[in-house]
Parts: sequence; C-alpha cells; structure tokens
Amino acid sequence: MGGKPRFAYLLLKEHPYGREMLRQILSEGFVPSIVITENSAIGDEEREKFLKRIEGNPIAPTIDSQLAELSNQGVDVPHVEVPIHNSEEVMPHLADMPLDLIVFGGTRIIRGEILDYPKDGVVNSHPGLLPDCRGSASPAWSVYHDIPIGSSTHFCDNGIDTGDLLLRREVPVKRGVTYEDLCYETLVLAGVLMKEALMAYEAGHWDEMRHPQGESEHSAFRNAPEDVLQIVYRKLAEEKYAHYVD
Repeated sequence: MGGKPRFAYLLLKEHPYGREMLRQILSEGFVPSIVITENSAIGDEEREKFLKRIEGNPIAPTIDSQLAELSNQGVDVPHVEVPIHNSEEVMPHLADMPLDLIVFGGTRIIRGEILDYPKDGVVNSHPGLLPDCRGSASPAWSVYHDIPIGSSTHFCDNGIDTGDLLLRREVPVKRGVTYEDLCYETLVLAGVLMKEALMAYEAGHWDEMRHPQGESEHSAFRNAPEDVLQIVYRKLAEEKYAHYVD
C-alpha cells in the first residue's frame, strides 16, 4: 500500500452518483485502469430514480465526456459495457490486470469472485452513515428514523454495506433543506470521501484508518415507499427532523 493505486471503476450506466465520484477522484489524479459500466434495464431504472431524488441540483459531466477529456490529455482509459456486474461478465475484463483495488461508483449489490480479486480490496462509498443506515434510500430513512445524515466509505464484503469502515462524515442539516438537497449533498460527499480514501491509500494510511463498523439497531433498508417519503417530506417541511444544526 502506498503510491497511486491501480484500480477498476464499476458503475451503472451514466448514473449521477458514479459521474460525480469519477469527477472527484480524477480531480486528484486517480485514473482508473478500466471503467466497467453495467448497461441494464435495472440500471436505467436506478439512474432515473436517483435523478428524481436529486432533482434541481447540478449533475457531473457524463462518464464518456470525462474519459474523452482524459483522452485529449493523452490518457486513454478502456471503457466496456456489461449486461450485469457479476463475475462471469466482469472477470474476463480484469483477468490480466494487476489491480490493487476495485472502486464501486454506484452499483447493484455485487458478491463473489470480484470481491476477492484486487490485492487491497474493493471499496464503496455509501450515501448514509454506517452502520446506522445500510441499504437503499439512506437520506429518506435517516429523516424517517431521526438518524444523523452523512456518507461513508467502506470495504465491500458479502453483506449489504457491512464491510470495514475507512471514512464516515455527517452532513450538517439546516432548517429549510429539501429531501432532494439532502440526497444531492450525500451524493457529493460520497464522492469526496472516496477521493480522500484514495489519497489516504496513496499516503499509506489505510491500515490505521480501517476499523469494523459495529452493529446497527436497524436492518438494511429497502427503497423507501411512497408513504414513507410523504412522512419524510412532511417532517422536513415542518422542521421536525431531530438533527438540525441551526
């Protein structure tokens, strides 16, 4: 560990989460050895769902445009599409690559051989504070259950957001904030934390940073249904969320 890592970058096709994270890590010179995009109906559905969650906020440039800019600078990064991020589809593209890491930039749950391949592990940034808020729609469930809001960067294992933590940071929530703004702020923070995690890798600090998450009183959350979202909107409109900073 130490020096810039050699890593593969996996994301759902043009997902705003993955676009922002790529922008963040490229800003510090962390260039993936390969980008592997899942192009699927479920990926399209997840992208549109996330775009709705952050409606009214800016979106980072497309993956293709960011990679084209790198190419203009003389750095060509292979970009391949697969129908699903599983070992059968992904591993042939990684087989001859001596990777230190795999970085997830917004994917479905991935298990199996992929997690065991890179030398120093697979890392993900999650738009919720771990271990308190695992699973989907973290800002919504955080407001609903009065859990502090933030993002976390962690190692991936075969559980759902259960791997060892590297970084965890709260978002300061001010009165009048909207649900869409909270989703956007956790998205951006997730990208920032991945950038900081890679900077810490380069500096050789991961061993001292890595620690188990501990337990949560909540099981991993599924996508928030409409009745839950209506309560979330109402709590924010009435400023009844428990963790305002003002």
